[in-house]
Amino acid sequence: MDLQGCGTALITPFRPDNTLDEPAISSLVHWQIDSGISFLVAAGSTGEASTLTEYETVRLIETVVGSAAGRVPVLAGCTHNNTAEAVARVGKLSRIPGLSAILTANPYYNKPSQEGQYLHFKAIADASLLPVVLYNIPGRTAANLEPATVLRLAEHNNIIGIKESSGNIAQISEMIATAPRNFRVFAGDDGIALPAIAQGASGLISVGSNVIPRHMAQMIDAALNNDWSTARRIQRHYSKFLNALYWEPNPAPTKAILTLMGKIHGGLRLPMTEVSPVTRRKLDILIGELGLLVDALPTGEDLRVF
Repeated sequence: MDLQGCGTALITPFRPDNTLDEPAISSLVHWQIDSGISFLVAAGSTGEASTLTEYETVRLIETVVGSAAGRVPVLAGCTHNNTAEAVARVGKLSRIPGLSAILTANPYYNKPSQEGQYLHFKAIADASLLPVVLYNIPGRTAANLEPATVLRLAEHNNIIGIKESSGNIAQISEMIATAPRNFRVFAGDDGIALPAIAQGASGLISVGSNVIPRHMAQMIDAALNNDWSTARRIQRHYSKFLNALYWEPNPAPTKAILTLMGKIHGGLRLPMTEVSPVTRRKLDILIGELGLLVDALPTGEDLRVF
């Protein structure tokens, strides 16, 4: 599996009664793939995985895999702060037919040492029947996976890469410089994708591509092919939009926009809440200015290079 390019950290659509909206999930998957996205991530933090039951997690992943039908790789989120529980879950998820890899984040809340994280991830990789991609997101987990620990984990035959969401470009640079050549480093934040790729990252696992999959895929493909003029002008055009996805906690703004676009019915599970009326109005104005209600750039667009 040659994992690179722009992958989407998929949101999880819910029906008005708060159950999984499988038709909407399938529709999003088809739209993403038709728009040129390179791979998909189901049941990650953007997918509100922490609010899903084990049955719902499996069903969500099965729906995404079935809808993708082998056209792109699908990664499944599998994170828990109890190592034994994470090992048990990865054993079940890695048996889902057609699934490509496991994405697993730092154990949250416990604030483990580097040695604790190393042993935690090693146990998951030992138990998985599929390749494992690490996920470093200290802003949500209160634990940072340091480059030296990543380097140790990269020696494991089953660990193939990392999604790096620390926001620390120096740390990402060190990982890229020291990891084995076949170890994939992915930017985990839309805003740092281009500087990360410029230093050798393999791509981006994106939140923004939930809404603008075609343009995010074009931006990352351009950067990977050293077409920096195209990559920069797309990033510049959508920079305010990408920032807007964090006006309130992720994925609330993303779901609000997809609802305005008619892609989903909306709704989040507590403790996540929908965006405020003020934020919703600001998002409505922004996506109208960008032409996203028809998934097209507005006439007379200004895409000048820096």
